[in-house]
Order: sequence, then C-alpha cells, then structure tokens
Amino acid sequence: MSGVCHGTLGELYQGPLRAGLEPDIAVVSFPVDRHSWVHFTPGTAAPNRLPLGEKSATAARLFLEHFGLTLPPGHWRAHSDLRVGVGMASSTADIVATLRCLFRLFALPYDADVVLGVLAAIERADSVFLDEFALHLSGRHRVIRRLGRDIGFHTAHISEPGTVDTAAVTDLLLGHYRRHGEEYERCLTDLLKGFASGDPAAVARAATTSAALSQKVLPKATFASMLAHRERFGADGIFVAHTGCLIGYLFPGRPDAALKSELSAFFHSLGHQCSFAQGGYG
Repeated sequence: MSGVCHGTLGELYQGPLRAGLEPDIAVVSFPVDRHSWVHFTPGTAAPNRLPLGEKSATAARLFLEHFGLTLPPGHWRAHSDLRVGVGMASSTADIVATLRCLFRLFALPYDADVVLGVLAAIERADSVFLDEFALHLSGRHRVIRRLGRDIGFHTAHISEPGTVDTAAVTDLLLGHYRRHGEEYERCLTDLLKGFASGDPAAVARAATTSAALSQKVLPKATFASMLAHRERFGADGIFVAHTGCLIGYLFPGRPDAALKSELSAFFHSLGHQCSFAQGGYG
C-alpha cells in the first residue's frame, strides 16, 4: 500500500486573515508537483521504524489509536522529492502521505477531519492535505475558503541559504501584521478576487505584493534584483516561502529552452542554481 502527498513552493500569501489587534497567521500555500511517498508492504516480520522521523511516526501512532487498530507485520519504506527546512512543507507532506498510506492499508475512506486532528496534535501545517488551493489558518488548522484548481503557473526558483524556524519568528510576524494590517487586507482581497475570476495574472500580482510585504520582516537577499528583472523575463510575478528560503518567478506558460538558459544565467550571476517546476493546478 502507498500514500502520496504533494509539497509546496512556499506561499502565494502569508499574512493576517483580517486587519486587527489579534491577527491569525493565514496562508494560501503554493502546491508544487513534487511529492512525498510512504509505502507499507505486508510481510512476516514486525514493522520496522517508519523512516521519516518522529512526526510521521507520531502520526501513525495517533491514527492507529484513533481507529483502535494494530499495524500488521510488514515493512515501511519512504521517499521524498521535498527539501527539508526551505519552505516545501516536507514534514506536513510526510505526515499526510503516511496517513493516506494507512487509510489504504486498512481500507478506510479518506477522512480529512481525521488528518486535520492528527496534524493539529503535531505541528502548524500547510494545506497539502487538500488537492486544491485554500485559504487556511495554519495554527488553528482551519480551512477558511477553498479556492479551487483553476490556477496554475510554471516557476523558476532558487533556495537562498539558511533556514527559518517558524515558531521562533511567530511573535515577530504577528507584530508586523498588526503594523501593516490594512496593506495585507488589500493584498488578500486582490488575491481572492483573482482566484474567484480565474485570473492567474491577478493572483501573481497579489503574490508579489505579499512577497514585498514579507521583505519588511523576513527579507530575501535576491528579491530586489528579481523584482527589477521581472518584466525582462516576462514573469507575471514573484512568490516566496515567507518563513523559508525559496523565491522564484511565476510564469503563465512553460519557459522555452532559450528563456530557461537566460534565467539560469541570471540566477547564477546572483550565486544560485535555478530550478524549474510546475506549481498549482490549472
């Protein structure tokens, strides 16, 4: 039996749900066509330790406890395309892939509420448990609005050095949100209008605004250069992992070989290796 879950390329929006003195951290994660896989093969030996770390092992334990089940003899295996600690939602994807594998192993219907309950017991989470965009309160594990599957982009992106501990910067972020609440509210309104009208260019503009607001609190070293060259490359916008290391361009279509070469040379001049991936759906 196998379970699979996509990761993210950071977020198209991260900020308050609405302007106010007590903001929640709301996110619109940017799904990417990169995945985490978990496999369980029934056998005769006692199950080995799940090779994905403590969070996934905890998720498996909570699942079994919730349904009153016992894992049969067999063997766990896992694989992931997702880099750890850069903003690709690797740990959440590992957890969801583990749970999906277990639902299939025990022939149970997939239950998003069970998944949310397990995630809530373990970590602040991205909305990778859904196969669509969503406005999601990551700390409260609550989906505010589903945004569908009509929007998609091609990306050229890099990962700047370092990592960000989201929990360690939460208070810093909330203070920033209070100071810039109205700007974030306009940004989120524009983003949601873009999704509602199926307008990728409007979504990309709002994502760029969210990235620019993030510069004031957790800046990316390459943001100014990328913004200055956006029109040159024909990108609709810029996205970032707001509490990670990723930054990249949003394109309406797949870059051809010549544009990929130009982009690669540009990012190389900034000291980074460029990667290409499809994000969203559409």
